Amino acid sequence: MGGSEQKYIQEAFDGNWIAPLGPNVTGFEESLEKYLGNDVHVAALSSGTAALHLALILLGVERDDEVLCQTFTFAASANPIVYLGARPVFVDSEPESWNICPDALEEAIKARLVKGVKPKAIIAVHLYGMPYKADEIKQISLKYNIPVIEDSAEALGSSYKGKPCGTLGDIGILSFNGNKIITTSAGGALVTNNRNVRDKAVFLSTQARDGATHYEHSTIGYNYRMSNICAGIGRGQMEVLDSHVALRREMHNFYADFFRDIDGVSVSKEYSEAINSNFWLTTVVIGPKETGGKTNEGLRLALQNNNIESRPLWKPMHLQPVFKDCLYSGSNVAQSLFNTGLCLPSGSNLTDADRERIYNSMYTFFK
Repeated sequence: MGGSEQKYIQEAFDGNWIAPLGPNVTGFEESLEKYLGNDVHVAALSSGTAALHLALILLGVERDDEVLCQTFTFAASANPIVYLGARPVFVDSEPESWNICPDALEEAIKARLVKGVKPKAIIAVHLYGMPYKADEIKQISLKYNIPVIEDSAEALGSSYKGKPCGTLGDIGILSFNGNKIITTSAGGALVTNNRNVRDKAVFLSTQARDGATHYEHSTIGYNYRMSNICAGIGRGQMEVLDSHVALRREMHNFYADFFRDIDGVSVSKEYSEAINSNFWLTTVVIGPKETGGKTNEGLRLALQNNNIESRPLWKPMHLQPVFKDCLYSGSNVAQSLFNTGLCLPSGSNLTDADRERIYNSMYTFFK
């Protein structure tokens, strides 16, 4: 927490705005719009998953449609496809950004078109805060007229060629879950350049109530609007967003310095001078042959023995039991990353004492 969150929460109590609307919701949306720029419009919602669900609806995805989705991601990127009765087609990563591979994406589109099926949307993810190759993906999107949902849940504060993540696709998605770069305890947002799309998202997120004095509904709606209390936390968090990004990048530099002279360990890095990552999580890939048998799981257990949490990289969606029957395009880039990678402690509130513990544990393991 930055310190001013309580002020906005108290204002909500004092004004009796304990509801999914109010001054904090409006103020939080305006803060995000100002931060992102590019004439965007923002709808504050109950979660990033809700934002993805609504984005798919707004793009016309229906039962039995197909949606192209990055396989190397958290399940929330793919689950809303199934909510609608549509089918995910998973796409492999490319090795530089670890995000959706343009070649594998176009191969998947061509393969489905040959079968007489045109996918309705593309879900591309800025994994761990690292921007995906937006120019290449946009070019494919325009070539085949398939809109892009930009899953920027982990990438608020990152940018691609000077443009903030969240503003690169046809519809952008943000998350403010408790582990994100800023939090509203739970929450998310939908970002669009189209005011009508934003207003339709708000309409759907408030149970799709028609404009009548009684409760009239001609469309199925959802209880997806952000509460005024959570939005108050978000307004306070926006005041420390840039400092949180700086702290995450500082943690990344800490790990980059540590692993600089250790053979067989590569730290995630920006693949181009044109991109800027918030390094929401710093990740490493460990090659056992070069490290003399040291593995990602070995490091995880060594840290765990010192009460330090780390986690494997996301298990690709096409390898998940729930998606085992879904189509997949690509080779084994995502699977290889999962097999050899690890997410390291990267929180914005880590202290010098925490870093010393992490350093000593890793030093003991590798040296």
